[in-house]
Amino acid sequence: MSLLKRIGGSQPQSTSEPAVPVSAPAPSDAANHTPASRTAPSTVSSGSEMSQQRMLELSLWIVDRILSSLGNQQELKRSPEMERQLQEKFTLAYRQSGVNLTDDQTKHLYDMVMDELFGFGPIEPLLRDDSITEVMVNGPRAVYVEQKGKITLTQVRFANDEHVLKVIDRIIRPLGRRIDRKWPMVDARLPDGSRVNAIIPPCAIDGPSITIRKFAKKKLTVEDLIRFGSMTPEMAEFLRACVVSRLNIIVSGGTGSGKTTLLNVLSNFIPPDERIVTIEDSAELKLGQDHVVRLESKPPEIDGTGRVTINDLVINSLRMRPERIVIGECRGGETMAMLQAMNTGHDGSLSTLHANSPRDAIARMETMAMMAGMDMPLRVIREQIASAIDLIVQQTRLEDGSRKISYITEVQGMEGDVVVLQDIFLLHILGKTPEGKIISELRPTGTRPRFTARLEAHGFKLPPSIFGATVPGQKRPW
Repeated sequence: MSLLKRIGGSQPQSTSEPAVPVSAPAPSDAANHTPASRTAPSTVSSGSEMSQQRMLELSLWIVDRILSSLGNQQELKRSPEMERQLQEKFTLAYRQSGVNLTDDQTKHLYDMVMDELFGFGPIEPLLRDDSITEVMVNGPRAVYVEQKGKITLTQVRFANDEHVLKVIDRIIRPLGRRIDRKWPMVDARLPDGSRVNAIIPPCAIDGPSITIRKFAKKKLTVEDLIRFGSMTPEMAEFLRACVVSRLNIIVSGGTGSGKTTLLNVLSNFIPPDERIVTIEDSAELKLGQDHVVRLESKPPEIDGTGRVTINDLVINSLRMRPERIVIGECRGGETMAMLQAMNTGHDGSLSTLHANSPRDAIARMETMAMMAGMDMPLRVIREQIASAIDLIVQQTRLEDGSRKISYITEVQGMEGDVVVLQDIFLLHILGKTPEGKIISELRPTGTRPRFTARLEAHGFKLPPSIFGATVPGQKRPW
């Protein structure tokens, strides 16, 4: 039975195609619309198959008709009564369009209209797909997704730049954030916690751009990472011991390598009786403990005042009696505040940063600490880093899209002007299958960390086999 029949209507008869096809109508939304008097998009000559572009035009035309009929109603809230009312209005607008569609096409058209009214337009089906981890809109005609670590172009399209801007506005409006030509970029999040970045002209040359890092509905656990091959059980046990023993840990990696996911997993090793303060630009961390205070930075007001930075929140958090400080990502001068916090009794702190190796992570921290504006010699900054950071965990995304820990590295201190690093675990690349999958193995280096005594003081007497040590006469398994 067709959708129209289910909601009390009947299929309209096929009509002849108008001589001049219409252009894509500018979209509208429930909070801000102008009643439209556009001509309905025409059917294609076959009368049964409709192009994707024509279907998009028709859905937006129907959305305009529905919103016009609602008059002064400013906001649509999903409810059985509202859906019944919208079904009736959809049926009426569809009949008025004079377009003839199959039952499946009619249902698809109805879904498109509902996505425009209640969701985020054309990208709403992508956000519902749990296999998609990232959605990237590079203007109205190029929408890419990441699935299983691979980026592919989709068939999803927007009508025009204005259509993309409407979706951006719908995302940021509930958060009280803004985007315009004076400040053409914004960070935000969706209701499910997914992270959003948007940038518009004049900075985005080819049209408004949206990047959405989806928030997994199922929170990944350490068992999941072991099953995926991101770490070994021995590495997981070692990292758990380090977190419980209050070591300061930096998770380093490139964009999309899984830093935040790993930080979430490590944060959940923190004992439940400790007070945790999390600090982020856009709240992504989802800790399982009860005693958690979540802080989020604030963009400036229209007049440029009222901005609250990560650095401000780190300084403020020191007055909140934190037992653990978890910073979503260090990007600038807040790094110095974090290092000072770690060096003044706030052990067990965790953070992430962008870097390609543990040695690069040290260099990045040096650079970002200098951004705090303090006139300090480089050697003093390095001493701060060497005394504050105990462990660097390097997260890597391989060519085949898989994400793995590639280094677990101890920061041992200073020798002269150099920060001394010692690898505890390493990722070894062994080759590639004909299908392009990377063959790799995570191995201990055979070196026990110098902070072993701290682990033992907290009750973790890890066996030598975790670090790859062997008894005399026994061969290693590689």
